[in-house]
Amino acid sequence: MSRILFIIIMLLLPIVSEAQPPATQTRDAEIRAAVETYVRQKTAGLGCEIRIKRLSISGVSALPEGRLEYEIVAPQQWEGWGNTGLAVIARQGDRVVRNISGRVEVEALADMVIAVHQIDHGSTLTVGDVALKKLDVSGTQGRYLGDINDVVGKKARSTIRPNTPIKPDQLEKVALIKTGQLITIVAENDRMRVTITGKAKSAGGEGDTITVQNMNSLKEFPARIVDANTVMVAF
Repeated sequence: MSRILFIIIMLLLPIVSEAQPPATQTRDAEIRAAVETYVRQKTAGLGCEIRIKRLSISGVSALPEGRLEYEIVAPQQWEGWGNTGLAVIARQGDRVVRNISGRVEVEALADMVIAVHQIDHGSTLTVGDVALKKLDVSGTQGRYLGDINDVVGKKARSTIRPNTPIKPDQLEKVALIKTGQLITIVAENDRMRVTITGKAKSAGGEGDTITVQNMNSLKEFPARIVDANTVMVAF
C-alpha cells in the first residue's frame, strides 16, 4: 500500500511544481488588464473590435508583494494593432520596482469594402462589384475603405483581386471634366451670381478643384467641379 501511495505522490509532484503560484497568477491578470486598458485607449478612435490575441511578459515572478501600479510603454509609431514589443513599468508608490519587457499581438477587426470578383484596371465600380467583410486591420497596414459609398462610381487605377480589401490608392474619381474642355464658370456669393464661359486647364471628378481659364480675360484661377459642364467659384 505504501508503495502505491509513493507512486501516486511522485506522479502528482510535477503537476504541482509546474503550476503558477497564486501571486504570479494575480500579477499576470493585473498586467493583462493594464495592457488591455492601454490598447483600448490607443485604438479608441479606430472604430474596430479589439482583442488581444497573444501577450507574453517575462519577469512577473520577481515582482514584490503589495499594491502595484503599471505603466505601459510601446513604440511611438505603433498604432495599437498588430504585433509589437512593449515595456511594463511597475511602480510601488513613487518608486519603480521593475521594468518588464514583453510582446503583444492585437487583432483589430473592422468592416472593409472588398471586391467580390476581379475588377479590371479602368473599370468603374458598381454596388454589385463590392461587399462589406470584417477583417483584421493589420492585414492592410491600416489602409482600407469602410463605406461602400466611398467606392461606388470610382474607377480602378489597377486590377483588384477578388476577396481582397480595396485600398484608397487603388481608386480614382471618374473624370467629369477633361483638360481643354469648354465649361461654364459660375461665380456667386450671397448677393449675386455671374456666369461666364471658360476652359478647363486640368481634369477632375465631381468635387475636385481644378484650374480654369476665363475665356474673356484669359486669367486662370481654381474652381470646384459641380457636374460634367460646370465649375463653381466663390467670391
